[in-house]
Amino acid sequence: MSSVVAIALLVAGIGLVVGGAELFFEGLLSAAARLRVPAFALTAVVSGFELENLAAGIAANAKGLPGAAAGTFLGGTTFLALGVAGIGALLAPIRADLPRATILWLLVSPWPLLVVSVDGELSRVEGAILIAWFGVALFGMVRAGRSMVVETGPPEPKRRPLFRVIAGLAVLTGGGVVLGDGLRRVVGDLGVSQTLLGNTAIAASVEAEEIGRVAVPARRGRGDVALANIGGTIVHFVAFNAGVIALVRPLHLDSDSLHLHLPMSVAATAVLCAALWLGRGLGRATGGVFVALYVAYVAAAIAIA
Repeated sequence: MSSVVAIALLVAGIGLVVGGAELFFEGLLSAAARLRVPAFALTAVVSGFELENLAAGIAANAKGLPGAAAGTFLGGTTFLALGVAGIGALLAPIRADLPRATILWLLVSPWPLLVVSVDGELSRVEGAILIAWFGVALFGMVRAGRSMVVETGPPEPKRRPLFRVIAGLAVLTGGGVVLGDGLRRVVGDLGVSQTLLGNTAIAASVEAEEIGRVAVPARRGRGDVALANIGGTIVHFVAFNAGVIALVRPLHLDSDSLHLHLPMSVAATAVLCAALWLGRGLGRATGGVFVALYVAYVAAAIAIA
């Protein structure tokens, strides 16, 4: 019975954080539409602001599950770069000729995280450094991609955007607590590795909606928007989310995180950048290769857990 409760809490927590994030995102988009924020910048900045992922990471670390907390941004990055990009390209080829500078900013975005994590610890000072790097990297990527901006009319504003933002934050907070409790119970009752759970099941579950955010604009011929979703979110994960989690509470990286999930997140980002540099987008064949690479990564994570 306790295992059933653990799984129920885990599912409920994921549902709450995803629902809360969508409510928050809706309000933020509405407010941005009224301010007439440029489309490309809005996509890279706002879509990458994944509060559900951040809430899950903070809650897991607060509950004494640093492996699961690190998984939200390490496994999340790998899932985005290979899983989301691959599935999205299989559903609809992503055609966009990104500026070289934009690709380079994305490529180097996880390097500071790799450097400060060498000792297996992320301190509050290092968290602050990562947050500062986030501002530099995101600004550089968005500025380099200004030539790709296609101006369109703003979406129809929704009523009471501020209320949606505040309500979304409230749901996220409660969802983060429930998810943290669910993680602890699953780890304790089922004997599942917290690091494996955080880097695979939780990362993929919380970020599953990203597939829609990539496939829909790709189908409509807006590959630039699809890739801005992926690139902007990766920069958030490896810099902002990692930094905030460590700033709230210093984060310990266990052996699996340090020797598999961290280097894999950097390698997955590099693979994505190489494909974008050489292929001017992602076709279905490339998408199939990406999905196969992600499946191989999950198999390796299970094998060493």
